[in-house]
Amino acid sequence: MLDPLMSISPVDGRYRAHTEQLGDYFSEFALIRYRVRVEIEYFIALCEIPLPQLKGVDRSLFTAMRKIYQEFTLEEASEIKSTEKITNHDVKAVEYFIKERFSKMGLERYIEFVHFGLTSQDINNTSVPLSLMEGIRDVYMPVFDNLIAVLRKMEQEWAQVPMLARTHGQPASPTRLGKEIGVFTARLEEQKSQLTALPYPAKFGGATGNMNAHHVAYPSIDWNGFTAHFVESILGLKRSYPTTQIEHYDNLAALFDNLKRINTILIDLCRDIWTYISMEYFRQKVKAGEVGSSAMPHKVNPIDFENAEGNLGVANALYEHLAAKLPLSRLQRDLTDSTVLRTVGVPLAHSLLALKSLLKGLDKLILNHPALEADLDANWAVVAEAIQTILRRESYPNPYETLKELTRGNQHISAASIAAFIDTLDVSEEVKKELRAITPHNYTGI
Repeated sequence: MLDPLMSISPVDGRYRAHTEQLGDYFSEFALIRYRVRVEIEYFIALCEIPLPQLKGVDRSLFTAMRKIYQEFTLEEASEIKSTEKITNHDVKAVEYFIKERFSKMGLERYIEFVHFGLTSQDINNTSVPLSLMEGIRDVYMPVFDNLIAVLRKMEQEWAQVPMLARTHGQPASPTRLGKEIGVFTARLEEQKSQLTALPYPAKFGGATGNMNAHHVAYPSIDWNGFTAHFVESILGLKRSYPTTQIEHYDNLAALFDNLKRINTILIDLCRDIWTYISMEYFRQKVKAGEVGSSAMPHKVNPIDFENAEGNLGVANALYEHLAAKLPLSRLQRDLTDSTVLRTVGVPLAHSLLALKSLLKGLDKLILNHPALEADLDANWAVVAEAIQTILRRESYPNPYETLKELTRGNQHISAASIAAFIDTLDVSEEVKKELRAITPHNYTGI
């Protein structure tokens, strides 16, 4: 086995421990196993029509047939790869493997119904979306759901923590820390709802999508009905129809675009948390033995958020290419999709790395209340919006301009200067009392 130190890709080298689960869905071994699975389930489905020539197949053998892919081994995958060196065709090698296994089960007379009427793309265009569906469901979604849950907990914990907002990098009307975290949870949950609603599309229709071979052999059978049942009820995918030789990948493009949007939101989160750490709104738990800088002993870097941001960017570059390239194919088929489809697990691996880095970084955060409070105390100018709005309500002349004159520029606005300004206003004492009650700590909206 290849030493991780010799891996070209970091997801199979440096980060292997964090991404190895995806190997069950997106490795070469996994792709071969999914192909074997689809071929065997297709053969069983043909038996259940039943085709006249398959009526003699013992139904009790279906369990043993399924064990071929359920208990598939690396040694068997290597056997198929050895056959592929001779055939120079990966799916044909799978077909020969299954025929050989079926022959050992006493099914020699039926083996020509393995891969019956199909083109290799019928197998590939069901195997890949099946691996995506199950890989995202089993590996990606649990970690993504955990991240949303952690953010939701922070949102609730910090719901009443006032914080100076910044627009254009400048002090702005105060907000609450929990609400700002809640912005991200709401965005992520919206994208999750779209992600879970997207179908996983599959093409299954013969050499050019018309079930030509099936129809010519058995013209009385409803092959479209059979195929829809096989793809949707047995495999759990969504059959695309009509198609050329290949799936048109429009829904897969939508899936990759959706995953890219999730990552873009997470990049936004990484940058905000990174900035809050730089402003000392958050401190980070220190782990014994860790080094933040080879030169500066004091450093505790926000490295988890930086690692997450970097991996999210790599994933998005690949998602963007997948979404833009896959729906394009010359006439009824070209092979440019074949090599590209082999990379679908790579952006998911980088996305998974990012999610895990984010969770690690969020777990290190320690809220620094004094820093938030000091920032609010140092920026009394932000209550100007509140004062001028109440003065508008009271029909005070030129309230915006009056507050602009007071607050805009380089002079420091303090609690005392705001109080002195309020004293000069020609309004009732009741209104002045209302204005004096406004502070950067309580002017946080709803």
